[in-house]
Amino acid sequence: YSENTIVVLFSDHGFHLGEKQRWAKRSLWEDGTRVPLIISATGLPTGQVCTQASGLIDIYPTLLDLCSMSAEKTHEGITLKPQLKNAQARRRTPAITTFGPGNHAVRSEHWRYIRYRDGSEELYDHRRDPHEWNNLAADPKQEDIMQAHRKHLPKLEQPILGKGSTGHQAFEAAETFLKKQKTASSRQTTSDD
Repeated sequence: YSENTIVVLFSDHGFHLGEKQRWAKRSLWEDGTRVPLIISATGLPTGQVCTQASGLIDIYPTLLDLCSMSAEKTHEGITLKPQLKNAQARRRTPAITTFGPGNHAVRSEHWRYIRYRDGSEELYDHRRDPHEWNNLAADPKQEDIMQAHRKHLPKLEQPILGKGSTGHQAFEAAETFLKKQKTASSRQTTSDD
Protein backbone atom coordinates (compact mmCIF):
# COMPACT_ATOMS: atom_id res chain seq x y z
CA TYR A 1 0.00 0.00 0.00
CA SER A 2 3.00 2.33 0.05
CA GLU A 3 2.08 3.85 -3.33
CA ASN A 4 -1.53 4.69 -2.49
CA THR A 5 -1.57 5.46 1.26
CA ILE A 6 -1.68 8.87 2.89
CA VAL A 7 -0.44 8.99 6.47
CA VAL A 8 -1.60 11.81 8.74
CA LEU A 9 -0.23 12.21 12.26
CA PHE A 10 -1.79 14.72 14.63
CA SER A 11 -2.85 14.94 18.26
CA ASP A 12 -5.31 16.63 20.54
CA HIS A 13 -4.61 20.31 21.24
CA GLY A 14 -2.04 21.59 23.68
CA PHE A 15 -2.02 21.57 27.45
CA HIS A 16 -0.68 24.17 29.87
CA LEU A 17 1.68 22.87 32.54
CA GLY A 18 1.97 26.07 34.56
CA GLU A 19 2.77 28.45 31.71
CA LYS A 20 1.08 31.80 32.29
CA GLN A 21 -0.18 30.39 35.61
CA ARG A 22 -2.50 27.98 33.76
CA TRP A 23 -3.06 24.25 33.98
CA ALA A 24 -4.99 22.16 31.46
CA LYS A 25 -6.33 23.42 28.16
CA ARG A 26 -8.96 26.15 27.99
CA SER A 27 -7.00 29.04 26.53
CA LEU A 28 -6.41 30.67 23.17
CA TRP A 29 -2.65 30.94 23.69
CA GLU A 30 -0.12 28.89 21.75
CA ASP A 31 0.48 26.35 24.53
CA GLY A 32 -3.25 25.55 24.68
CA THR A 33 -3.85 25.27 20.94
CA ARG A 34 -0.73 24.08 19.14
CA VAL A 35 -0.56 20.47 17.89
CA PRO A 36 1.80 18.43 15.74
CA LEU A 37 0.68 17.78 12.17
CA ILE A 38 2.60 15.53 9.79
CA ILE A 39 1.28 14.44 6.40
CA SER A 40 3.09 11.97 4.17
CA ALA A 41 1.95 10.75 0.76
CA THR A 42 3.42 9.43 -2.46
CA GLY A 43 4.60 12.26 -4.71
CA LEU A 44 5.13 14.77 -1.89
CA PRO A 45 8.59 16.02 -0.92
CA THR A 46 9.97 14.57 2.31
CA GLY A 47 11.68 16.21 5.25
CA GLN A 48 10.03 19.63 4.85
CA VAL A 49 9.02 21.78 7.81
CA CYS A 50 6.34 24.39 7.12
CA THR A 51 6.06 27.39 9.44
CA GLN A 52 2.66 28.49 8.13
CA ALA A 53 -0.20 28.28 10.63
CA SER A 54 -2.85 25.67 9.95
CA GLY A 55 -5.72 24.03 11.77
CA LEU A 56 -6.98 20.50 12.14
CA ILE A 57 -10.04 21.71 10.25
CA ASP A 58 -7.73 21.74 7.20
CA ILE A 59 -7.08 17.98 7.25
CA TYR A 60 -10.29 16.88 5.51
CA PRO A 61 -10.04 19.38 2.60
CA THR A 62 -6.37 18.40 2.25
CA LEU A 63 -7.19 14.69 2.04
CA LEU A 64 -9.88 15.39 -0.57
CA ASP A 65 -7.40 17.43 -2.62
CA LEU A 66 -4.66 14.78 -2.37
CA CYS A 67 -7.22 12.22 -3.62
CA SER A 68 -8.26 14.54 -6.49
CA MET A 69 -11.73 14.95 -5.02
CA SER A 70 -13.68 18.20 -4.80
CA ALA A 71 -14.16 19.90 -1.46
CA GLU A 72 -17.55 21.10 -0.29
CA LYS A 73 -17.99 24.86 -0.49
CA THR A 74 -19.34 24.80 3.08
CA HIS A 75 -16.07 23.48 4.53
CA GLU A 76 -14.31 26.07 6.64
CA GLY A 77 -10.87 24.49 6.34
CA ILE A 78 -8.61 24.88 3.32
CA THR A 79 -6.31 22.44 1.58
CA LEU A 80 -2.70 22.31 2.72
CA LYS A 81 -1.56 20.75 -0.55
CA PRO A 82 0.33 23.90 -1.66
CA GLN A 83 2.34 23.84 1.59
CA LEU A 84 2.87 20.06 1.32
CA LYS A 85 4.36 20.52 -2.15
CA ASN A 86 6.42 23.54 -1.11
CA ALA A 87 6.84 24.38 2.57
CA GLN A 88 7.52 28.02 1.63
CA ALA A 89 4.13 28.46 -0.13
CA ARG A 90 2.06 31.20 1.47
CA ARG A 91 -1.24 30.25 3.09
CA ARG A 92 -4.13 32.42 1.92
CA THR A 93 -5.81 32.73 5.35
CA PRO A 94 -4.62 32.47 8.95
CA ALA A 95 -5.75 29.66 11.28
CA ILE A 96 -8.66 30.45 13.60
CA THR A 97 -9.22 28.98 17.06
CA THR A 98 -12.42 29.56 19.03
CA PHE A 99 -13.17 28.86 22.67
CA GLY A 100 -16.76 29.73 23.50
CA PRO A 101 -18.78 32.56 21.97
CA GLY A 102 -16.85 35.69 21.10
CA ASN A 103 -13.42 34.35 22.05
CA HIS A 104 -11.17 33.84 19.03
CA ALA A 105 -7.48 33.59 18.18
CA VAL A 106 -6.18 34.38 14.71
CA ARG A 107 -2.78 32.77 14.09
CA SER A 108 -0.67 33.78 11.11
CA GLU A 109 2.90 32.68 10.53
CA HIS A 110 4.45 35.24 12.89
CA TRP A 111 1.55 36.63 14.91
CA ARG A 112 -1.17 35.49 17.32
CA TYR A 113 -4.06 37.91 17.73
CA ILE A 114 -6.71 37.17 20.37
CA ARG A 115 -10.03 38.92 20.87
CA TYR A 116 -12.23 38.08 23.84
CA ARG A 117 -15.96 38.60 23.99
CA ASP A 118 -15.49 41.46 26.48
CA GLY A 119 -13.58 43.32 23.72
CA SER A 120 -10.12 42.90 25.23
CA GLU A 121 -7.33 41.99 22.83
CA GLU A 122 -3.89 40.43 22.83
CA LEU A 123 -1.20 40.43 20.16
CA TYR A 124 2.05 38.45 20.21
CA ASP A 125 4.98 38.48 17.81
CA HIS A 126 6.23 34.89 17.75
CA ARG A 127 9.54 35.84 16.15
CA ARG A 128 10.53 37.75 19.29
CA ASP A 129 8.14 36.35 21.90
CA PRO A 130 7.40 32.63 21.31
CA HIS A 131 6.03 32.19 24.84
CA GLU A 132 3.58 35.10 24.49
CA TRP A 133 4.65 37.14 27.49
CA ASN A 134 4.62 40.59 25.84
CA ASN A 135 1.12 41.65 24.78
CA LEU A 136 1.55 44.26 22.02
CA ALA A 137 -2.16 45.03 21.56
CA ALA A 138 -1.86 48.49 23.17
CA ASP A 139 1.11 49.49 21.00
CA PRO A 140 -0.10 51.99 18.37
CA LYS A 141 2.70 50.82 16.02
CA GLN A 142 0.94 47.45 15.76
CA GLU A 143 -2.43 48.80 14.57
CA ASP A 144 -1.94 47.60 10.98
CA ILE A 145 -1.13 44.09 12.21
CA MET A 146 -4.19 44.18 14.50
CA GLN A 147 -6.47 45.28 11.65
CA ALA A 148 -5.07 42.63 9.29
CA HIS A 149 -5.90 39.94 11.85
CA ARG A 150 -9.25 41.38 13.01
CA LYS A 151 -10.68 41.00 9.50
CA HIS A 152 -10.44 37.21 9.91
CA LEU A 153 -12.57 37.06 13.06
CA PRO A 154 -15.66 34.89 12.50
CA LYS A 155 -18.77 36.79 11.43
CA LEU A 156 -21.14 34.16 12.82
CA GLU A 157 -21.04 32.66 16.30
CA GLN A 158 -21.94 29.04 16.87
CA PRO A 159 -23.49 28.12 20.24
CA ILE A 160 -21.42 26.09 22.66
CA LEU A 161 -22.66 22.67 23.71
CA GLY A 162 -25.71 22.50 25.97
CA LYS A 163 -25.81 23.16 29.69
CA GLY A 164 -24.00 20.43 31.60
CA SER A 165 -21.76 19.32 28.70
CA THR A 166 -18.02 19.11 29.30
CA GLY A 167 -17.50 21.84 26.68
CA HIS A 168 -19.94 24.11 28.49
CA GLN A 169 -18.37 23.37 31.89
CA ALA A 170 -14.85 23.97 30.54
CA PHE A 171 -15.90 27.30 29.03
CA GLU A 172 -17.56 28.44 32.28
CA ALA A 173 -14.51 27.37 34.35
CA ALA A 174 -12.12 29.21 32.05
CA GLU A 175 -14.28 32.33 31.98
CA THR A 176 -14.47 32.37 35.79
CA PHE A 177 -10.68 31.99 36.02
CA LEU A 178 -10.07 34.83 33.54
CA LYS A 179 -12.43 37.15 35.43
CA LYS A 180 -10.58 36.45 38.69
CA GLN A 181 -7.23 36.96 36.98
CA LYS A 182 -8.33 40.30 35.45
CA THR A 183 -9.71 41.46 38.82
CA ALA A 184 -6.46 40.53 40.58
CA SER A 185 -4.44 42.26 37.86
CA SER A 186 -6.49 45.47 38.10
CA ARG A 187 -6.13 45.45 41.92
CA GLN A 188 -2.35 45.06 41.52
CA THR A 189 -2.24 47.95 39.02
CA THR A 190 -4.31 50.14 41.37
CA SER A 191 -2.12 49.35 44.39
CA ASP A 192 1.02 50.06 42.34
CA ASP A 193 -0.31 53.52 41.39
